[in-house]
Amino acid sequence: MRLLWLAVALSMGAAVSLGITRFAYALLLPPMREDLGWSYTLAGSMNTLNALGYLLGALATPMLLRRLAPGTVLIAGALLATVFMALSGFFVDTVPLLAQRLLAGTASALVFVTGGLLAARLGLQDPGRSGLLLGLYYGGTGWGISLSALLVPAVLGAAASQPHAWTWAWWALAAACAAATVLLVWPVRALQAQAAAAMPAGAAAGGAAAPPAGQPAAGVRWRALAPALLGYGLFGVGYIGYMTFVVALLREQGSSPAAVTGFYALLGLAVVLSSRIWAGLLDRSRGGGALALLNALLGVATVLPALTSAWPVVLASGLLFGGVFLSVVASTTALVRHNLPQALWASGISAFTIVFAAGQIVGPTVVGWIADGPGGLARGLVFSACALWVGALVAWRQKPL
Repeated sequence: MRLLWLAVALSMGAAVSLGITRFAYALLLPPMREDLGWSYTLAGSMNTLNALGYLLGALATPMLLRRLAPGTVLIAGALLATVFMALSGFFVDTVPLLAQRLLAGTASALVFVTGGLLAARLGLQDPGRSGLLLGLYYGGTGWGISLSALLVPAVLGAAASQPHAWTWAWWALAAACAAATVLLVWPVRALQAQAAAAMPAGAAAGGAAAPPAGQPAAGVRWRALAPALLGYGLFGVGYIGYMTFVVALLREQGSSPAAVTGFYALLGLAVVLSSRIWAGLLDRSRGGGALALLNALLGVATVLPALTSAWPVVLASGLLFGGVFLSVVASTTALVRHNLPQALWASGISAFTIVFAAGQIVGPTVVGWIADGPGGLARGLVFSACALWVGALVAWRQKPL
Protein backbone atom coordinates (compact mmCIF):
# COMPACT_ATOMS: atom_id res chain seq x y z
CA MET A 1 0.00 0.00 0.00
CA ARG A 2 2.84 2.38 0.74
CA LEU A 3 4.22 1.91 -2.78
CA LEU A 4 0.79 2.61 -4.25
CA TRP A 5 0.42 5.80 -2.24
CA LEU A 6 3.93 6.88 -3.21
CA ALA A 7 3.01 6.35 -6.88
CA VAL A 8 -0.22 8.34 -6.45
CA ALA A 9 1.64 11.21 -4.75
CA LEU A 10 4.34 11.09 -7.42
CA SER A 11 1.59 11.32 -10.06
CA MET A 12 1.11 14.95 -9.06
CA GLY A 13 4.20 15.55 -11.20
CA ALA A 14 2.33 14.25 -14.25
CA ALA A 15 -0.69 16.34 -13.20
CA VAL A 16 1.46 19.48 -13.25
CA SER A 17 3.61 18.75 -16.30
CA LEU A 18 0.90 17.59 -18.70
CA GLY A 19 -2.53 17.66 -17.10
CA ILE A 20 -2.40 21.34 -16.19
CA THR A 21 0.60 22.97 -17.87
CA ARG A 22 -0.15 21.39 -21.27
CA PHE A 23 -3.76 20.29 -21.56
CA ALA A 24 -5.63 22.98 -19.64
CA TYR A 25 -4.85 25.26 -22.59
CA ALA A 26 -7.52 23.46 -24.67
CA LEU A 27 -10.14 24.94 -22.32
CA LEU A 28 -8.64 28.43 -22.58
CA LEU A 29 -8.09 28.38 -26.35
CA PRO A 30 -11.71 29.30 -27.33
CA PRO A 31 -12.08 32.33 -25.00
CA MET A 32 -8.55 33.56 -25.72
CA ARG A 33 -9.04 33.16 -29.49
CA GLU A 34 -12.33 35.05 -29.33
CA ASP A 35 -10.96 37.80 -27.09
CA LEU A 36 -7.64 38.28 -28.89
CA GLY A 37 -8.77 37.63 -32.48
CA TRP A 38 -6.44 34.69 -33.14
CA SER A 39 -6.49 32.36 -36.14
CA TYR A 40 -6.42 28.62 -35.49
CA THR A 41 -2.83 28.59 -36.78
CA LEU A 42 -1.77 31.08 -34.11
CA ALA A 43 -3.81 29.29 -31.45
CA GLY A 44 -2.06 26.05 -32.38
CA SER A 45 1.32 27.78 -32.32
CA MET A 46 0.87 28.36 -28.60
CA ASN A 47 1.07 24.61 -28.04
CA THR A 48 3.78 24.28 -30.68
CA LEU A 49 5.96 26.64 -28.62
CA ASN A 50 5.03 24.71 -25.49
CA ALA A 51 6.20 21.52 -27.21
CA LEU A 52 9.42 23.22 -28.34
CA GLY A 53 10.08 24.17 -24.74
CA TYR A 54 9.33 20.58 -23.77
CA LEU A 55 11.95 19.40 -26.27
CA LEU A 56 14.54 21.80 -24.83
CA GLY A 57 13.74 20.61 -21.33
CA ALA A 58 14.02 16.97 -22.38
CA LEU A 59 17.44 17.67 -23.90
CA ALA A 60 18.57 19.44 -20.74
CA THR A 61 17.32 16.82 -18.28
CA PRO A 62 20.13 14.22 -18.77
CA MET A 63 22.74 16.94 -18.21
CA LEU A 64 20.99 18.08 -15.04
CA LEU A 65 20.71 14.51 -13.78
CA ARG A 66 24.48 14.14 -13.98
CA ARG A 67 24.76 16.88 -11.35
CA LEU A 68 21.53 16.71 -9.37
CA ALA A 69 19.28 14.04 -7.88
CA PRO A 70 16.09 13.35 -9.87
CA GLY A 71 13.92 14.51 -6.99
CA THR A 72 15.67 17.87 -6.90
CA VAL A 73 15.10 18.39 -10.62
CA LEU A 74 11.47 17.30 -10.23
CA ILE A 75 10.65 19.82 -7.49
CA ALA A 76 12.55 22.64 -9.22
CA GLY A 77 10.71 21.96 -12.48
CA ALA A 78 7.32 21.94 -10.73
CA LEU A 79 8.07 25.27 -9.04
CA LEU A 80 9.15 26.83 -12.33
CA ALA A 81 6.04 25.50 -14.10
CA THR A 82 3.90 27.11 -11.40
CA VAL A 83 5.61 30.48 -11.89
CA PHE A 84 5.31 30.41 -15.69
CA MET A 85 1.63 29.44 -15.55
CA ALA A 86 0.98 32.41 -13.27
CA LEU A 87 2.89 34.78 -15.57
CA SER A 88 0.60 33.83 -18.48
CA GLY A 89 -2.18 35.74 -16.76
CA PHE A 90 -0.28 39.05 -16.91
CA PHE A 91 -0.02 39.38 -20.71
CA VAL A 92 -2.38 39.83 -23.64
CA ASP A 93 0.21 40.40 -26.37
CA THR A 94 1.14 37.44 -28.54
CA VAL A 95 4.93 37.45 -28.10
CA PRO A 96 5.06 37.30 -24.28
CA LEU A 97 2.29 34.68 -24.26
CA LEU A 98 4.29 32.56 -26.70
CA ALA A 99 7.36 33.01 -24.47
CA GLN A 100 5.44 31.87 -21.40
CA ARG A 101 4.20 28.75 -23.20
CA LEU A 102 7.79 28.01 -24.26
CA LEU A 103 9.15 28.36 -20.73
CA ALA A 104 6.29 26.39 -19.19
CA GLY A 105 7.00 23.58 -21.66
CA THR A 106 10.66 23.53 -20.66
CA ALA A 107 9.79 23.26 -16.97
CA SER A 108 7.16 20.58 -17.59
CA ALA A 109 9.71 18.34 -19.34
CA LEU A 110 11.98 18.47 -16.29
CA VAL A 111 9.05 17.29 -14.20
CA PHE A 112 7.77 14.61 -16.54
CA VAL A 113 11.10 12.95 -17.37
CA THR A 114 12.37 12.84 -13.79
CA GLY A 115 8.98 11.74 -12.49
CA GLY A 116 8.95 8.88 -14.99
CA LEU A 117 12.44 7.87 -13.90
CA LEU A 118 11.42 7.85 -10.23
CA ALA A 119 8.27 5.87 -11.08
CA ALA A 120 10.41 3.28 -12.91
CA ARG A 121 12.67 3.01 -9.86
CA LEU A 122 9.61 2.65 -7.66
CA GLY A 123 8.54 -0.28 -9.83
CA LEU A 124 11.79 -2.08 -9.00
CA GLN A 125 10.55 -2.50 -5.43
CA ASP A 126 7.57 -4.58 -6.63
CA PRO A 127 8.32 -6.00 -10.11
CA GLY A 128 4.99 -7.83 -10.22
CA ARG A 129 3.12 -4.52 -10.08
CA SER A 130 5.60 -2.29 -11.90
CA GLY A 131 3.15 -1.74 -14.76
CA LEU A 132 0.48 -0.59 -12.32
CA LEU A 133 2.88 1.74 -10.50
CA LEU A 134 3.99 3.29 -13.80
CA GLY A 135 0.38 3.63 -14.88
CA LEU A 136 -0.53 5.35 -11.63
CA TYR A 137 2.20 7.91 -12.19
CA TYR A 138 1.21 8.68 -15.79
CA GLY A 139 -2.46 8.55 -14.83
CA GLY A 140 -1.84 11.62 -12.69
CA THR A 141 -2.21 13.56 -15.94
CA GLY A 142 -5.90 12.67 -15.71
CA TRP A 143 -6.22 14.31 -12.30
CA GLY A 144 -4.81 17.49 -13.82
CA ILE A 145 -7.17 17.31 -16.80
CA SER A 146 -10.27 16.70 -14.67
CA LEU A 147 -9.33 19.43 -12.21
CA SER A 148 -8.78 21.85 -15.10
CA ALA A 149 -12.13 20.89 -16.65
CA LEU A 150 -13.92 21.83 -13.43
CA LEU A 151 -11.75 24.79 -12.44
CA VAL A 152 -11.44 26.76 -15.69
CA PRO A 153 -15.17 27.13 -16.53
CA ALA A 154 -15.93 28.06 -12.91
CA VAL A 155 -13.26 30.76 -12.89
CA LEU A 156 -14.29 32.05 -16.32
CA GLY A 157 -17.87 32.35 -15.10
CA ALA A 158 -16.88 34.12 -11.88
CA ALA A 159 -14.62 36.57 -13.75
CA ALA A 160 -17.00 37.15 -16.67
CA SER A 161 -17.42 40.83 -15.80
CA GLN A 162 -13.65 41.40 -15.77
CA PRO A 163 -11.66 42.38 -18.86
CA HIS A 164 -9.80 39.38 -20.28
CA ALA A 165 -11.55 36.98 -17.89
CA TRP A 166 -9.30 34.12 -19.07
CA THR A 167 -6.32 35.65 -17.23
CA TRP A 168 -7.94 34.67 -13.92
CA ALA A 169 -8.05 31.06 -15.09
CA TRP A 170 -4.27 31.07 -15.60
CA TRP A 171 -3.78 32.25 -12.02
CA ALA A 172 -6.16 29.59 -10.68
CA LEU A 173 -4.27 26.91 -12.61
CA ALA A 174 -0.98 28.21 -11.18
CA ALA A 175 -2.44 27.83 -7.68
CA ALA A 176 -3.36 24.23 -8.52
CA CYS A 177 0.23 23.60 -9.68
CA ALA A 178 1.54 25.02 -6.40
CA ALA A 179 -0.69 22.70 -4.37
CA ALA A 180 0.43 19.66 -6.42
CA THR A 181 4.08 20.66 -5.92
CA VAL A 182 3.59 20.57 -2.14
CA LEU A 183 2.23 17.02 -2.43
CA LEU A 184 5.32 15.97 -4.42
CA VAL A 185 7.64 16.63 -1.50
CA TRP A 186 6.71 13.40 0.33
CA PRO A 187 7.49 10.87 -2.46
CA VAL A 188 10.67 12.74 -3.40
CA ARG A 189 11.96 12.64 0.19
CA ALA A 190 10.97 8.99 0.60
CA LEU A 191 12.71 7.89 -2.60
CA GLN A 192 15.82 9.96 -1.85
CA ALA A 193 16.02 8.37 1.61
CA GLN A 194 15.77 4.89 0.07
CA ALA A 195 18.46 5.73 -2.48
CA ALA A 196 20.76 7.05 0.25
CA ALA A 197 20.23 3.91 2.34
CA ALA A 198 21.05 1.69 -0.63
CA MET A 199 24.13 3.69 -1.69
CA PRO A 200 27.46 1.95 -0.96
CA ALA A 201 29.70 3.58 1.62
CA GLY A 202 31.83 6.28 0.09
CA ALA A 203 29.67 6.68 -3.00
CA ALA A 204 29.10 10.23 -4.12
CA ALA A 205 25.65 11.72 -3.90
CA GLY A 206 24.18 13.02 -7.10
CA GLY A 207 21.93 12.12 -9.97
CA ALA A 208 21.44 8.82 -11.75
CA ALA A 209 23.27 5.78 -10.45
CA ALA A 210 26.62 4.98 -11.99
CA PRO A 211 26.63 2.08 -14.44
CA PRO A 212 27.82 -1.28 -13.14
CA ALA A 213 31.27 -2.56 -13.96
CA GLY A 214 31.64 -3.36 -17.62
CA GLN A 215 28.50 -1.40 -18.60
CA PRO A 216 29.28 1.72 -20.65
CA ALA A 217 27.48 4.91 -19.72
CA ALA A 218 26.42 5.39 -23.35
CA GLY A 219 25.43 2.11 -24.94
CA VAL A 220 21.82 2.43 -26.09
CA ARG A 221 21.36 0.82 -29.49
CA TRP A 222 19.23 3.62 -30.92
CA ARG A 223 18.97 2.01 -34.37
CA ALA A 224 17.51 -1.10 -32.77
CA LEU A 225 14.87 1.10 -31.09
CA ALA A 226 14.13 3.10 -34.27
CA PRO A 227 10.63 1.65 -34.96
CA ALA A 228 9.45 2.43 -31.43
CA LEU A 229 11.02 5.90 -31.49
CA LEU A 230 9.42 6.75 -34.86
CA GLY A 231 6.08 5.33 -33.80
CA TYR A 232 6.20 7.41 -30.63
CA GLY A 233 7.13 10.54 -32.58
CA LEU A 234 4.04 10.04 -34.76
CA PHE A 235 2.00 9.60 -31.59
CA GLY A 236 3.23 13.06 -30.59
CA VAL A 237 2.12 14.46 -33.95
CA GLY A 238 -1.32 12.89 -33.77
CA TYR A 239 -2.53 13.04 -30.19
CA ILE A 240 -1.71 16.71 -29.57
CA GLY A 241 -4.04 17.90 -32.33
CA TYR A 242 -6.96 16.28 -30.51
CA MET A 243 -5.96 17.58 -27.09
CA THR A 244 -5.43 21.10 -28.44
CA PHE A 245 -8.56 21.51 -30.55
CA VAL A 246 -11.24 19.02 -29.48
CA VAL A 247 -12.88 21.49 -27.07
CA ALA A 248 -12.98 24.15 -29.80
CA LEU A 249 -14.53 21.59 -32.19
CA LEU A 250 -17.22 20.66 -29.67
CA ARG A 251 -18.08 24.31 -29.19
CA GLU A 252 -18.25 24.79 -32.95
CA GLN A 253 -20.64 21.81 -33.14
CA GLY A 254 -22.95 23.49 -30.62
CA SER A 255 -22.17 21.56 -27.44
CA SER A 256 -23.24 23.37 -24.26
CA PRO A 257 -20.63 24.57 -21.74
CA ALA A 258 -21.84 21.96 -19.26
CA ALA A 259 -21.47 19.21 -21.87
CA VAL A 260 -17.93 20.33 -22.72
CA THR A 261 -16.99 20.40 -19.02
CA GLY A 262 -18.41 16.92 -18.52
CA PHE A 263 -16.64 15.61 -21.64
CA TYR A 264 -13.23 16.90 -20.55
CA ALA A 265 -13.64 15.85 -16.92
CA LEU A 266 -14.63 12.31 -17.95
CA LEU A 267 -11.69 12.18 -20.36
CA GLY A 268 -9.41 12.98 -17.43
CA LEU A 269 -11.06 10.36 -15.24
CA ALA A 270 -10.53 7.77 -18.00
CA VAL A 271 -6.82 8.67 -17.96
CA VAL A 272 -6.67 7.86 -14.25
CA LEU A 273 -8.47 4.53 -14.70
CA SER A 274 -6.26 3.58 -17.64
CA SER A 275 -3.43 2.71 -15.25
CA ARG A 276 -5.34 -0.39 -14.19
CA ILE A 277 -6.73 -1.24 -17.63
CA TRP A 278 -3.38 -1.56 -19.40
CA ALA A 279 -1.03 -2.58 -16.55
CA GLY A 280 -0.94 -6.24 -17.61
CA LEU A 281 -0.22 -5.37 -21.23
CA LEU A 282 2.70 -3.13 -20.21
CA ASP A 283 4.14 -5.88 -18.03
CA ARG A 284 3.91 -8.50 -20.81
CA SER A 285 4.87 -6.54 -23.93
CA ARG A 286 8.64 -6.39 -24.41
CA GLY A 287 8.57 -5.13 -27.99
CA GLY A 288 6.44 -2.55 -29.81
CA GLY A 289 3.14 -4.43 -29.60
CA ALA A 290 1.67 -2.31 -26.79
CA LEU A 291 2.70 0.95 -28.47
CA ALA A 292 1.19 -0.20 -31.78
CA LEU A 293 -2.12 -1.33 -30.30
CA LEU A 294 -2.58 1.81 -28.23
CA ASN A 295 -1.70 4.10 -31.16
CA ALA A 296 -4.28 2.33 -33.34
CA LEU A 297 -7.02 2.70 -30.71
CA LEU A 298 -6.11 6.35 -30.25
CA GLY A 299 -6.53 6.96 -33.98
CA VAL A 300 -10.08 5.59 -33.77
CA ALA A 301 -10.88 7.88 -30.82
CA THR A 302 -9.42 10.89 -32.64
CA VAL A 303 -11.37 10.48 -35.88
CA LEU A 304 -14.82 9.96 -34.30
CA PRO A 305 -15.64 13.67 -33.54
CA ALA A 306 -14.55 14.54 -37.08
CA LEU A 307 -17.13 12.12 -38.52
CA THR A 308 -20.17 12.99 -36.40
CA SER A 309 -21.39 15.39 -33.71
CA ALA A 310 -23.74 12.77 -32.20
CA TRP A 311 -23.18 13.13 -28.46
CA PRO A 312 -22.93 9.40 -27.55
CA VAL A 313 -20.21 8.96 -30.19
CA VAL A 314 -18.38 12.10 -29.08
CA LEU A 315 -18.49 10.98 -25.45
CA ALA A 316 -17.22 7.53 -26.43
CA SER A 317 -14.36 9.25 -28.26
CA GLY A 318 -13.35 11.15 -25.13
CA LEU A 319 -13.54 8.08 -22.89
CA LEU A 320 -11.54 5.94 -25.33
CA PHE A 321 -8.97 8.70 -25.86
CA GLY A 322 -8.54 9.27 -22.12
CA GLY A 323 -8.36 5.55 -21.47
CA VAL A 324 -5.50 5.12 -23.94
CA PHE A 325 -3.29 8.13 -24.57
CA LEU A 326 -1.21 8.28 -21.37
CA SER A 327 -0.77 4.52 -21.51
CA VAL A 328 1.07 5.11 -24.80
CA VAL A 329 3.54 7.20 -22.81
CA ALA A 330 3.75 4.54 -20.10
CA SER A 331 4.38 1.88 -22.76
CA THR A 332 7.63 3.56 -23.79
CA THR A 333 8.88 3.68 -20.19
CA ALA A 334 7.97 0.00 -19.88
CA LEU A 335 9.85 -0.68 -23.14
CA VAL A 336 12.93 1.04 -21.73
CA ARG A 337 12.62 -0.87 -18.46
CA HIS A 338 12.30 -4.22 -20.24
CA ASN A 339 15.15 -3.73 -22.72
CA LEU A 340 17.83 -1.52 -21.15
CA PRO A 341 19.96 -1.81 -17.99
CA GLN A 342 18.93 0.49 -15.17
CA ALA A 343 21.98 2.71 -15.68
CA LEU A 344 20.58 3.65 -19.11
CA TRP A 345 16.96 4.23 -18.10
CA ALA A 346 17.36 8.00 -17.82
CA SER A 347 18.91 8.19 -21.31
CA GLY A 348 16.24 5.90 -22.74
CA ILE A 349 13.32 7.83 -21.23
CA SER A 350 14.88 11.11 -22.41
CA ALA A 351 15.28 9.76 -25.96
CA PHE A 352 11.60 8.85 -26.16
CA THR A 353 10.67 12.19 -24.60
CA ILE A 354 12.68 14.02 -27.26
CA VAL A 355 10.93 12.33 -30.21
CA PHE A 356 7.60 12.81 -28.42
CA ALA A 357 8.34 16.53 -28.11
CA ALA A 358 9.45 16.77 -31.73
CA GLY A 359 6.12 15.30 -32.85
CA GLN A 360 4.21 17.70 -30.63
CA ILE A 361 6.01 20.65 -32.25
CA VAL A 362 4.64 19.67 -35.65
CA GLY A 363 1.12 18.63 -34.66
CA PRO A 364 -0.66 21.76 -33.32
CA THR A 365 0.50 24.17 -36.03
CA VAL A 366 -0.27 21.75 -38.87
CA VAL A 367 -3.74 20.94 -37.49
CA GLY A 368 -4.37 24.66 -36.92
CA TRP A 369 -3.28 25.47 -40.48
CA ILE A 370 -5.58 22.75 -41.84
CA ALA A 371 -8.43 24.04 -39.64
CA ASP A 372 -8.08 27.54 -41.10
CA GLY A 373 -8.81 26.07 -44.56
CA PRO A 374 -11.74 24.13 -46.06
CA GLY A 375 -13.05 21.41 -43.79
CA GLY A 376 -12.09 23.21 -40.58
CA LEU A 377 -11.18 21.45 -37.37
CA ALA A 378 -12.78 18.17 -38.44
CA ARG A 379 -10.31 17.79 -41.29
CA GLY A 380 -7.47 18.64 -38.91
CA LEU A 381 -8.46 15.74 -36.63
CA VAL A 382 -8.54 13.36 -39.63
CA PHE A 383 -4.88 14.29 -40.22
CA SER A 384 -4.15 13.55 -36.54
CA ALA A 385 -5.82 10.14 -36.75
CA CYS A 386 -3.82 9.21 -39.85
CA ALA A 387 -0.56 10.12 -38.09
CA LEU A 388 -1.52 7.83 -35.21
CA TRP A 389 -2.34 4.91 -37.50
CA VAL A 390 0.94 5.25 -39.37
CA GLY A 391 2.68 5.34 -35.98
CA ALA A 392 0.93 2.08 -35.05
CA LEU A 393 2.17 0.35 -38.21
CA VAL A 394 5.75 1.50 -37.60
CA ALA A 395 5.77 0.59 -33.89
CA TRP A 396 4.51 -2.92 -34.69
CA ARG A 397 7.93 -3.63 -36.26
CA GLN A 398 9.75 -3.06 -32.97
CA LYS A 399 11.25 -6.29 -31.64
CA PRO A 400 12.58 -6.91 -28.11
CA LEU A 401 16.30 -6.14 -27.86
